[in-house]
Amino acid sequence: MNLTILPSAKPPPYEAYLDVVINSGVKILETAGNNPREFILKAKAAGVKIIHKCTSVRHALSAERNGVDAVSIDGFECAGHPGEDDVGGLVLFAAAADQVKIPLVASGGIADGRGMAAALALGAEGINMGTRFCATQEAPIHEHIKQALIHAGERDTQLIFRTLNNTGRVLKNAISSEVVALERQPGGCEFSDIHHLVAGARGRAALESGEVDGGLVWASQVVGLIHDIPTCAELMARMVADCRVALDRGRTMFAA
Repeated sequence: MNLTILPSAKPPPYEAYLDVVINSGVKILETAGNNPREFILKAKAAGVKIIHKCTSVRHALSAERNGVDAVSIDGFECAGHPGEDDVGGLVLFAAAADQVKIPLVASGGIADGRGMAAALALGAEGINMGTRFCATQEAPIHEHIKQALIHAGERDTQLIFRTLNNTGRVLKNAISSEVVALERQPGGCEFSDIHHLVAGARGRAALESGEVDGGLVWASQVVGLIHDIPTCAELMARMVADCRVALDRGRTMFAA
């Protein structure tokens, strides 16, 4: 389960959410955004393991000091919020592996076994994928959205909320292009000017209806690497097989 703790004008009852996690018997919790130490202590006291997702080495080290069990480090290629440092995974994964002592999960920019092999070679213990799993048979989103992900290239995402210091990466469509245009107008814009475009309910409706231009569709640059819609089992088996091939290829290139 994921619990993302973000600043908000009307913050939801995060501690009540945490209580539901604990009382439901969930044993692994991914957190993101703020990660109050008291939440960590409460979760760990209940036997919950915490993986904290962050976008910089400094935040990963802070989470480590606060007692999380593992860190998921998110490169600039990722869908969602990549932070404001703009550091790609190839550098960020290695930089984090140099300093973080707890298990490290590489996130963002990975869609196949080659990316998994690269992450392991850079020092990660595992990988995390989001966008790639959206283009699977089990993903509960409309077929038209899945087809849009398949037909998109690596240049078909764009960054929104840049001027609001809350950068987000989404699929390029009519809505995200309108948001970018409003941000680039003289004087910029306030969040209230674009809220009607980026509202979560509108994005969810687009995912359910298949109207690609109906709302924000959060997606990583890995859309350029997605070419089919397998089952999750097929995808994972392929990932492992291709990862082994990629690692073996690296070894044979430097064999004595």
